Amino acid sequence: MTLAGVATAIDKLNRSIGRITAWLTLAMVLVTFCVVVLRYLFDTGWIWLQESVTWMHAAVFMLAAAYTLADDQHVRVDIFYRDMSERGRALVNALGTALFLLPLTVFIIWASWDYVSLSWEIRETSREAGGMVFPFPSIMKSFIPATAFLLLLQGIAMETRNVAILVARRSMDSD
Repeated sequence: MTLAGVATAIDKLNRSIGRITAWLTLAMVLVTFCVVVLRYLFDTGWIWLQESVTWMHAAVFMLAAAYTLADDQHVRVDIFYRDMSERGRALVNALGTALFLLPLTVFIIWASWDYVSLSWEIRETSREAGGMVFPFPSIMKSFIPATAFLLLLQGIAMETRNVAILVARRSMDSD
């Protein structure tokens, strides 16, 4: 498989995860509706159900991060960027990815590993009586390194494309 093929496969993976995550947003709305109905119509409720909304909200943002990056929908201060040539944008993206995104994702994976491992090791449950039980808190905490890994993969795909643009332009300039 070529580097372009690997980049395309990473894009497909992150876009698939993004589409699945979009359905989690619907689940979050439905669960929130249930919490409200239970509270105001039946004067009851479950702590674990309320906590699940918070965890789903976090999962939506975390799992959609690489999807957002893949679709170039992330926040960018583009005062100068929008007026740059394709090669200039590729250079900015390549430097930003190499200097900021890739090291940050590796650091997040490294820094979160013990935190997540401990959660699994102690079979963590909610601090609230009636809250979420094992393994749900541990699964949710596992999204931290998973998100960083997906962003790392997407960064590699972006870097591959940006370097290809820079190399292609350089070879055209030397002809």
